[in-house]
Amino acid sequence: MNKRLLTIFVLGSVLFSAHAQQSKGGISDEMLREIKQSYQATAADKAIRNAIGGSDIRTLALNQENMQAVDTYFSNKVDSKGITNQQSSGRCWLFTGLNVMRAKAIAKYDMGAFEFSQAYIFFWDQLEKSNLFLQGVIDTSTKPMDDKMVEWLFKNPLSDGGQFTGISDLVSKYGLVPKEVMPETNSSDNTARMANLLSLKLREYGLQLRDEWAKGGKVATLEKNKTQMLGKIYRMLVLNLGVPPTEFTWTRKDAKGNPVETEMYTPMSFFKKYVNEDLTNNYVMLMNDPSREYYKTYEIDYDRHRYDGKNWTYVNLPVEEIKEMAIASIKDSTMMYFSCDVGKFLNSDRGLLDVKNYDYESLMGTTFGMDKKQRIQTFASGSSHAMTLMAVDLDKAGKPQKWMVENSWGPTKGYQGYLIMTDEWFKEYMFRLVVNKKYVTTKVLELMKQKPIRLPAWDPMFAAEE
Repeated sequence: MNKRLLTIFVLGSVLFSAHAQQSKGGISDEMLREIKQSYQATAADKAIRNAIGGSDIRTLALNQENMQAVDTYFSNKVDSKGITNQQSSGRCWLFTGLNVMRAKAIAKYDMGAFEFSQAYIFFWDQLEKSNLFLQGVIDTSTKPMDDKMVEWLFKNPLSDGGQFTGISDLVSKYGLVPKEVMPETNSSDNTARMANLLSLKLREYGLQLRDEWAKGGKVATLEKNKTQMLGKIYRMLVLNLGVPPTEFTWTRKDAKGNPVETEMYTPMSFFKKYVNEDLTNNYVMLMNDPSREYYKTYEIDYDRHRYDGKNWTYVNLPVEEIKEMAIASIKDSTMMYFSCDVGKFLNSDRGLLDVKNYDYESLMGTTFGMDKKQRIQTFASGSSHAMTLMAVDLDKAGKPQKWMVENSWGPTKGYQGYLIMTDEWFKEYMFRLVVNKKYVTTKVLELMKQKPIRLPAWDPMFAAEE
């Protein structure tokens, strides 16, 4: 075959292939002409196009019919003193969990603004997660690199996000200290660079452990080498976050700022005095996930902060039943760990979460019709942020009208550091709530006795909250 014929043959094949692709689902010329008819370049279309081209879509979609003053009255509210700030970090889970505990400590000892040290728990969180990863690499050393679990481990060697299980796992082992004893640093406020370096080192160590096993190394040898590797990680954490105290002196002050008592503590003795609660066994995680069967208990594989800790386990329930337990807790002046899809319909200037905040349908000339189940199934929605549920406004019939959370974005964000959500928004975008067992129904306690259905670590619904 000469070159000219070969060229014609190749071009013909390409054209045939392109035609075949179109006939199998590609956009044909006829289809494209039909598609283009959806934009008619009317005066209205041009005006909307011009507006969107130079403006934030949220500004244009702002629903003016929903701009009445936000009602900040709540019939049932837990007192809060001082808004925390997680800065540029994914530690919402940590701030939320500690805020739940500090509210109890403030009430018990009549203190003013007070915080537990977030940097202290974060230090141990990062060390424990590093061990979780390295031990996971050892446990899966017999599997190939393209194994799903091995792949997941190397994709997720470390993160600053987490769940309530991190609070129970870490505080029960390492205790607590006041913020003054181990304050924030630039690396705790801005975790990205430290996390990148730690993750890079952990991946390198993970490969070394797998290579050692491939060369005939025994598990005991690998675990000994793991200890040395963790020593390097510990040093990096100290350089970034400081040395965790083992003993300290602290003066408690009353609500007016007057000194009450000065004592010497260890982190564990401080925890026992100011919290003294079985965080592992006294709380129940509730989930509203309509994409999975209700009245079942689920467990997320490898979703924990300590290798020897507890996997995140929860009961999946209809949202109305979760509301009842939340109301019972608030009425008894007890805050709760709460997580949701915070970015949906948030008007941050007003501090309001309301599905009526933005009218995207009118602006775009279409509808967005998926329900909560469908949004979860298509990865359009999931829990992204944890906050502290602290208030509910009930009507005369006892039905919730709106809710309020204490956030960790600082006092200038939202409504004085808080976010208010309508009950309709709560229903659509609330996902997780951690409730003390004394507010949980007998039915839920019985469900907790089930053998949990185990879900894989990479299930997209269970990404760490940030």
